[in-house]
Amino acid sequence: MYGLVNQAIQGLVIDNFGSDNWNKIKQKAGVAEEAFLSNEIYDDSITFNLAISASEILDIPLSDVLKTFGKYWIIKVGNEKYGPLMKSGGDNFIDFIVNLPNFHSRVMLIYSDIKPPEFIVEKATASKLMLHYYSTRQGLTDFMFGLIQGLGELYNTPINVALVADRRNGDEHDIFEIDIIQ
Repeated sequence: MYGLVNQAIQGLVIDNFGSDNWNKIKQKAGVAEEAFLSNEIYDDSITFNLAISASEILDIPLSDVLKTFGKYWIIKVGNEKYGPLMKSGGDNFIDFIVNLPNFHSRVMLIYSDIKPPEFIVEKATASKLMLHYYSTRQGLTDFMFGLIQGLGELYNTPINVALVADRRNGDEHDIFEIDIIQ
């Protein structure tokens, strides 16, 4: 993953739990880097080890760490650092989700070596979407869950999200049911 992802984990931890905890997490994860370069590619294991170590040091379930990171990614990283790119996804929550299959095409213009996930969006009703999530990476389901919640917050759209198919349970891919609360 790009260093930008690891920088965001660092920011999340420091913003919410302080620099001392960040240093403990890095040490437990076996990360020697003093700083991550945003455009540098790092092995995925570094990112996963940081998340696992954060869970252990902060005594928070890993799924909660990943969900919180997903929300942080949208609100802090995406919105603050990539505002114009985020705005290109749509003017509201539904438009952004519907445009998600094309969103990573724009991201690839910035980060050419990215391994993006794939999405298929189905409109079940006017207020219910089914988001099919395909990724070559294992272990990011809870992160994706947090991303969806973060998008709801970003667009001031109350939503309920449920995971109705889970690759961890043998399903072919993850499917998120998103209900927009009217």
